[in-house]
Amino acid sequence: MYKSYFDSFDYNTPEKEHLSLWDKVIHNNRLYFSIRYAKVVLGTRKQAIKKKYDTQAWIDSSFEILSFIESAGGKFHITGMENMISPEGPLLFIGNHMSTLETMVLPCIVSPYRETTFVVKDSLVRHPLFKDVMLSRNPIVVGRIDPRKDFETVMTKGMELLSKGISIIIFPQSTRSVEFKPEEFNSLGVKLARKAGVKVVPVALKTDFWGNGKIIKELGPIDVSKHIHFKFGEPFFVKGNGKSENQKIIDFIQSSLNEWQ
Repeated sequence: MYKSYFDSFDYNTPEKEHLSLWDKVIHNNRLYFSIRYAKVVLGTRKQAIKKKYDTQAWIDSSFEILSFIESAGGKFHITGMENMISPEGPLLFIGNHMSTLETMVLPCIVSPYRETTFVVKDSLVRHPLFKDVMLSRNPIVVGRIDPRKDFETVMTKGMELLSKGISIIIFPQSTRSVEFKPEEFNSLGVKLARKAGVKVVPVALKTDFWGNGKIIKELGPIDVSKHIHFKFGEPFFVKGNGKSENQKIIDFIQSSLNEWQ
């Protein structure tokens, strides 16, 4: 459908035998990382304002972010991409939420194969830098204050998007957290998948390479000692009340995080 930057279902950042002088300068360099990130954000904002930020532009800018993360010393390990390619129809991707990184990088992994959008907090669509870009992707916007209202919003717009063939990425945790707490992992995504009759793809993430900033969350410190992991599980339909399926996703994420320690 769109250009993909990966030529296999698994991807690992290539190891460099020798670092050049420039590599050594930018390795684990927060200033370099922040400048490159700001450049991408401002560029995509300009495209979005001009109504030119389409799906391929989203994929391209996402991969640019992945690339400069690698330049700064980040090492990616992405597995299970075949699980999001083979099923027919839209999918509901449900995963843990650890940092800004997954929001920025998932589009270049998923969107070459499926039109996709996110469930996002309303603060993102009000943010002066991210507003235009996020709105161009037609996300599902929730407030994270009134659970009943958020449920209605996700169910109503989620059904509308899925009926149009658009896949959805949802992070059931209320906020980003390095520590995965199963008790905070709600079943909203599972309930939507059951109602829409679409398959769920569980997604386990370890992205604490990119920390939260004290002043600007998106410009936090980076830590090259922490490898970056994305793992896509096998797709499945939700049956019954969805309780066992939600636990299945939780177990998938927890076991993956344990494996990556």
